[in-house]
Amino acid sequence: MELTLIVLLVIVLALFFDFTNGFHDTANAMATPIATGALKPKTAVLLAAILNLVGAFLSTEVAKTISGGLINEGDGGVLITPELIFAGLIGAIVWNLVTWLYGLPSSSSHALFGGLIGAAIVGAGIAAINGGVFISKILIPMVAAPLTAGIVAFTATKVAYAITRRHDGRKDGRGRFRYAQIASSSLIALAHGTNDAQKTMGVITLTLVAANLQDPGTGPHLWVVVACALAIALGTYSGGWRIIRTLGAGLTQVKPAQGFAAETSTAATILASSHLGFALSTTQVASGSVIGSGLGRRGSSVRWRTVGRIASGWLFTLPAAGAVGAIAAAIAHIGFVGVIIDAVIGLAFILFIFWRSRRNKVDHSNAVPVPDVAESGYAVRIRKAKVKPLKTKTGTIPPLTPVAQSAVRDDVAAKEAEKAAREAEKAAASEEETR
Repeated sequence: MELTLIVLLVIVLALFFDFTNGFHDTANAMATPIATGALKPKTAVLLAAILNLVGAFLSTEVAKTISGGLINEGDGGVLITPELIFAGLIGAIVWNLVTWLYGLPSSSSHALFGGLIGAAIVGAGIAAINGGVFISKILIPMVAAPLTAGIVAFTATKVAYAITRRHDGRKDGRGRFRYAQIASSSLIALAHGTNDAQKTMGVITLTLVAANLQDPGTGPHLWVVVACALAIALGTYSGGWRIIRTLGAGLTQVKPAQGFAAETSTAATILASSHLGFALSTTQVASGSVIGSGLGRRGSSVRWRTVGRIASGWLFTLPAAGAVGAIAAAIAHIGFVGVIIDAVIGLAFILFIFWRSRRNKVDHSNAVPVPDVAESGYAVRIRKAKVKPLKTKTGTIPPLTPVAQSAVRDDVAAKEAEKAAREAEKAAASEEETR
């Protein structure tokens, strides 16, 4: 009876982690199209949620890496118990919520791995971890994936700006990349479903194997796939606006062509990794792509202080989540009472984080400031549009940044010149008629 209840608690907690993974990683796909104005915020998260749901059904290779590779199997079965998996999930969720509160795009994936590894070491020793799988499919991709995505995004941005450059004074047409961003960001959302949703499937499958409710080496059941797909889709739809603010405007000012290059690079890296069963961090890949695209666009600047904060988060994710998971595992070792204590403390922490987040609320209306979106469009002269006077909740119009103000002045001057030319033509026509 106790084992069945613990397994149920683990499944519920795993699905909640999947939910946090969804809102933590929405920014990976939708921060840049929101920043450039390619998609409205609510439309972007709805699209990402639907594609995450679809993507979760396309592959289970990453799930198999977690359920049948990371944790070794011994004579009595897999060297981790449902209690320890429960503790590992607490470590992952705690780190996810802390980094979300501060708008830090850390890795939900590595938080999960860290929590599971910390709990497994406490419960079964270092021998419980498959070092080969950890190094080849987790540690190496952790370092290589963001670097690869950054280099690809840098190159793609250079190419995009080179082939659209005009020397005859006409518009370069880069604003059309806004529409291409809808396709590229959708591809990232689909790829995110094929990679991140699999990790929770793997955890639930690992729990069922550890409880002798499923044969070792088998993949996730259909109900596990469906439940995880729905959980990550709901989490994605909830937004994760704090991290969207960081990736959309905190690293570098994103222009449409630049955003398209970053998104395409991110999607290609994630899909290749999912096919190979690499449990990489989609957050690290997306961040690396945005940085690479920022370096690739002439005149742009990367905010290296923010990059340093993000890199610190990456560095501490595995050990921090592992430490929390280890502490929770030590408490869970008491027995069923220990699991209940972990559950109560974990619930209290979750409620505290959400209460604390209300003091500085970030939602779709203020995730990326209106002037930044307007300036992004003006930098590439999208259509013939002017900056729209979008009002805030207080009824005021946000002040425009210097580049956007300059663009507005240029538009006003051009409009006045056209008006003067028309008046001159009319005057000339009238003069001809009087003659």
